[in-house]
Amino acid sequence: MNSKAYNLFLKDFRSELRTRYAINALAMFIIVAISVILFSIGNEKINENLTAGLFWVVIFFTAMSGLSRAFVSEEERGTTLTLQLIASPTTVFSGKLIFNVILVFAMNAIIALLYGALFEDFIIKNYLLFLATFVLGNIGLAVSSTIIAAIIAKAGAKGTLYPVLSFPILLPLILTCVQLTLFSFDGTSFEKSKFELAIVVSYDVIMITVSYLLFDFIWKE
Repeated sequence: MNSKAYNLFLKDFRSELRTRYAINALAMFIIVAISVILFSIGNEKINENLTAGLFWVVIFFTAMSGLSRAFVSEEERGTTLTLQLIASPTTVFSGKLIFNVILVFAMNAIIALLYGALFEDFIIKNYLLFLATFVLGNIGLAVSSTIIAAIIAKAGAKGTLYPVLSFPILLPLILTCVQLTLFSFDGTSFEKSKFELAIVVSYDVIMITVSYLLFDFIWKE
């Protein structure tokens, strides 16, 4: 790992531990979203399709509430110019991406545990497929959210622009992950899920490649 990227990750990590902005926002959204779903369902029994869809809907909107500040915080503190002087664009993007990857994995692991404990139909029969979907989906979510956060950092209406830009970019990933989650509920084998897995892997590779190519231009604007 590039030492400058690691140091940038440590800076963001320590800053987050001090302010707890993203952690508090994510924790509150997860609690509120899952509570509202549980109260809305009541004693009704929901099927596996709805359970898988709601699981990824909560993940999507939780990411919208916590991952958008990767670059906004640098603009607010006035440290963007300093970063531009001391680190290359690749280093800056790598440091921010590492922070968002760890944050999104921690956040979504908590959501998965809560779903497993609170929703009767969240029964996984193919754990390896669910794990592969979880890992690949979270990587795609973190990469896409990081590059979108860089794009909207200098915009005026950041709160509105972030979900507007994220929805069309993340929709193919979320829909495919919902399908793969359903497969893991049904116990479908890897062999029968390879088309959907190939879509998610391709999405991740494309987003990582495009993000590193575009970030140089976005960062210097």
